[in-house]
Amino acid sequence: MSTTAIAASAAIENLTLSVTQEVHVRASLETTFAALLEQLGPSNDTTDGKPMPMKLEAWPGGRWYRDLGDNNGHLWGHVQAIKRPTLIEFCGPLFMSYPVCSNVQYRLSEEPGGTLIKFHHTALGLITDEHRQGVVKGWTHILAGVRARAEARRKQ
Repeated sequence: MSTTAIAASAAIENLTLSVTQEVHVRASLETTFAALLEQLGPSNDTTDGKPMPMKLEAWPGGRWYRDLGDNNGHLWGHVQAIKRPTLIEFCGPLFMSYPVCSNVQYRLSEEPGGTLIKFHHTALGLITDEHRQGVVKGWTHILAGVRARAEARRKQ
């Protein structure tokens, strides 16, 4: 491989992000999907437990955004696809306020004893090191919240 090709490959890697996670939830598909929508929406919080409620319009083209009131806020993305209770997919900048586009997918499937959530976040753009390092912690926190919420409902 030529030096130019190596440099181009390194430059592309610096512009991309890929996070893949799986979590097993001991609850039904429907219960888990409902918990996911709630966690991504009004029950969203930060990794240190501070409330950060979001608005999620759970239909194709619907917005996913942080409403700060008085017509202020931050658009995270749009619902690119939704197929209840097995898929919700977003596209947009998410928490990054710079040139970037992300695709986030939550794919749910039945498995013995509950539901499997397969999560994937890919992004292309000028991704800062701070976001590159913190993104895994944030997504892990959200998935843990979904799991806890769904499993608590199952026990009721």
